[in-house]
Amino acid sequence: MDKFKIVVLDDDPTGSQTVHSCLLLTRWDIQTLREALIDFSPLFFILTNTRSLDSREATRVTSEACRNLKVALRDSQVMPIFVSRSDSTLRGHYPIETDVMEEELGPFDAHFLIPAFIEAGRITRDSIHYQKVNHKDIPVHESEFARDPLFGYKSSFLPAYVQEKTGGRVRSQQVERFLLIDVRKGCFDRLMGLSGNTCCVVDAENQLDLDRFAADSLAAVEKGKRFLFRCAASLLTSLAHLPPQPVPYDQMKYVVRDGKPGALVVGSYVKKTTQQIEELLKLPSVIPVEVPVEKITSEREALFKRICLNVEQVHREGKTSVVYTSRVETRFSDPQEQVSFGKEVSAFLVSIVQNLPNSLGFLISKGGITSNDVLSKGLQLRTSRVLGQVYPGCSVVCVPSDHPRFPTMPVVIFPGNVGDDKGLVLVYQRLTGFF
Repeated sequence: MDKFKIVVLDDDPTGSQTVHSCLLLTRWDIQTLREALIDFSPLFFILTNTRSLDSREATRVTSEACRNLKVALRDSQVMPIFVSRSDSTLRGHYPIETDVMEEELGPFDAHFLIPAFIEAGRITRDSIHYQKVNHKDIPVHESEFARDPLFGYKSSFLPAYVQEKTGGRVRSQQVERFLLIDVRKGCFDRLMGLSGNTCCVVDAENQLDLDRFAADSLAAVEKGKRFLFRCAASLLTSLAHLPPQPVPYDQMKYVVRDGKPGALVVGSYVKKTTQQIEELLKLPSVIPVEVPVEKITSEREALFKRICLNVEQVHREGKTSVVYTSRVETRFSDPQEQVSFGKEVSAFLVSIVQNLPNSLGFLISKGGITSNDVLSKGLQLRTSRVLGQVYPGCSVVCVPSDHPRFPTMPVVIFPGNVGDDKGLVLVYQRLTGFF
């Protein structure tokens, strides 16, 4: 495995939710990429955050990152494994990102859609992608995620999803299907026969399925095949072969700065997040600070001052603020307006993060796009390192020790669509020790 370096272009910062000890890059200049290529970890993430962008900007950003990668790799001795990490509920700029990666980093013999995210109960069986709801496997096209205003889709059958998203350029019947029986008996010979950037979809019901497929894929790469993986986070566990994380779940409270109270910043508007907030706010040590998004444009300055004062007061009282956007999703008929509004809300949350108390013990960021902006703009990090997971699917990253305001502070990246109703409560308890 030492010869491989897994290079992940992540469309939001939640792809590290099954791994540890690796770098997250919020910049992708050539020098930063060179540093990541020689880092001790077998993988690193480039946080392009393209899921928050329109298709044109997503193309530009992905192209820029890939071109810089090509330059950085010229002086490197590693064998890169390229990954386009995206959402396990099928939202994101597919096939834009894989097309750009093929053009800039290819040619590839095949690209694989592997959206299984085992930790969150998302599996693929008979090429149909499911999410677990109330202990039942429900096709994802029946979920709220399939009705996303920017990335909606009609089918959970992955070949049909490919046909829909490629506008018919790749027909459903052209997609190579790796079913559970194929994965479990081994598919090395079949992988060796792929060429011409064949689109493939892969079943997985558990981590062992992904382990077997990853092993066969890496063996084929060693024999000269070039593959691109479009996947959720669980495949990365199988590709990287990491040992147990150095800080266990139940020891995360010891990385909190001076045992001080923290803060939560919540931008995700999905139903699961709302339910988690409701449960968290039942705790007496947690205080709500709501951001009415409809007032951000008209009353920005007054709203900003009020929220910052509230957060400061709560912190002085030894409690934790939950800064969250109002729980009603604002929809626009024009996708560009939708993106612009999301940027405005995110920019407001960033300004809050930039004015959090210096003595904050920890920070929890809820939502993928929110988390990216917290790291790259709110904390203005160039890189950070993943300590591990505090809850299945929730990474803890450490702010570098030379940060001017929050040195060594742990930041939890909590995706909007991860965890049960008590998920936020449990993460908060693990950081504070309050049960």
